[in-house]
Amino acid sequence: MQLLSSFDEADQRSRYVHVHGSDYLLREYVGAAPTRGTYVEGNEVNDNALPQGFLVNQPPGSVTPPHFHETNQFQVFVAGSGRMGKKPANPVTVQFAGGHTPYGPIVAFDDGVQYFTLRQSWDPGAKYMPQMREKLVRGHQRQRLAEAVPEPLLDAIGTLREPSLIELISREPDGLAAYVLRLGPGQSTEGPSGEGAGGQYHVVIRGSLRYQGAELDRLGCRFATSDEGRVHFEAGKDGLAALVLQFPALTDQPPESTRSNRGGAQ
Repeated sequence: MQLLSSFDEADQRSRYVHVHGSDYLLREYVGAAPTRGTYVEGNEVNDNALPQGFLVNQPPGSVTPPHFHETNQFQVFVAGSGRMGKKPANPVTVQFAGGHTPYGPIVAFDDGVQYFTLRQSWDPGAKYMPQMREKLVRGHQRQRLAEAVPEPLLDAIGTLREPSLIELISREPDGLAAYVLRLGPGQSTEGPSGEGAGGQYHVVIRGSLRYQGAELDRLGCRFATSDEGRVHFEAGKDGLAALVLQFPALTDQPPESTRSNRGGAQ
């Protein structure tokens, strides 16, 4: 079960997807990245029952139109510049969109924009608005866009004297939350509890994360299932700044009996 990957490993699984007249580069981290940039009827047969996490390079000047996905997801903007709807989407900005929540457009500026798409479950293709409005299940819409993490907070890990946990999205009743966890060189701590939530992604933004005898460097990523409870974090020799992105409990999803054809991607 592929629930962890370094940038180099994901880079070995990279490929281009031609969509909206541009070539988007996808690096596959967790589960399987979508095969297309849009939903195609019947693509549900490719569901591998894993979370889905990948890194997108959206080329300069390109636009991903407004759309929605079936599953809950985080997007993390880590390089370049652009906007999400009318808001800036610069490093390091975290966005959450619940299943069946339209958002966008994602606009890449002259230097392009790079972002993680990190999903709670597998998703086969984006459903663009307004063309696919009839597939939207209403009543579960939720979106959060956090302020960009200040660079000095990330750069300070080399001299940090004790662990630090900063809220980006305050924990909500069903478990949704997002944090920046910072550790000085060689420090360790227990992360925020995932009890009552729907799993966490951990994304290395600075330094490195020691895990099971290896180190995940910058842009390394792993998914922790909800039954792992409180996760232990240990920093490498240069410290660690990692995002902890926590999903709501899966009961937040629309009931299976009311779902339209599965959709989401990109």
